[in-house]
Amino acid sequence: MAYDGTNFSGFQRQPNERTIEGTLTKVVNKMAKSPKEHISVYGSGRTDAGVHALGQVAHFDFPYDLKEINMLKGLNSMLPLDIKILDVKIVSSNFHARYDVSGKKYMYRMYLGEFKDPFKRFYTAQWKFPVDISKINIALNDLIGEHDFTSFVASGSSAKTNVRTIYEAKCNFNSDKSEIIFEFYGNGFLYNMVRILVGVVLEIGAGKRNEHDILRLYKIKDRNEARRTVPASGLYLKHVYYEGDDPDHPTKLPYHQR
Repeated sequence: MAYDGTNFSGFQRQPNERTIEGTLTKVVNKMAKSPKEHISVYGSGRTDAGVHALGQVAHFDFPYDLKEINMLKGLNSMLPLDIKILDVKIVSSNFHARYDVSGKKYMYRMYLGEFKDPFKRFYTAQWKFPVDISKINIALNDLIGEHDFTSFVASGSSAKTNVRTIYEAKCNFNSDKSEIIFEFYGNGFLYNMVRILVGVVLEIGAGKRNEHDILRLYKIKDRNEARRTVPASGLYLKHVYYEGDDPDHPTKLPYHQR
């Protein structure tokens, strides 16, 4: 599914809040004519308030036989305009949208204009300072591989370990839109990890940090040293990978370590 996270309080269901999980759960149960909402929806992971998705994945156990195309049409006809189901597949009974994840790819959009653009405010963040893209790319290269990301996780994380493997970290400058587009692909990401990483590499690009400061941050394991967390509005869950999706990076993070 894809969704515009602007008017949602994140993915996870919360009392008296509009959430992706809550909205989808209501629609699925309505389709099944289950007034007490016996059917639960399980997402591949949580996204925070204001975070968007281009390829979120969820599963649920539907009590009736229904063709994939009919489920696709039914869900989209009942969901609000800020959620769209992109594809529907009937999967094996032991598939789990969260536990079977082998990797995720996130995108972050940063607008470089001097003044805020009213048409970008919900879908990008803003960075006013000049940046050197070559320095940012040097910094991003230091993310590749397995590292302890303790300096890059916000308080409130429930992860058993802060060790993660990053397969790909890159950025491109879109001159037409005055945006830097970041992409991060790894076997798992910690709470606010991408938003903290973007803040650090932007400071490196602006000359506020040494080009290899990420290596220092690995060693000292101090969240305060990473400083800023960039806004949720620029973050997109781009793709969720499962076994067989990417033969070059088949190893998933064991669930008990997440």
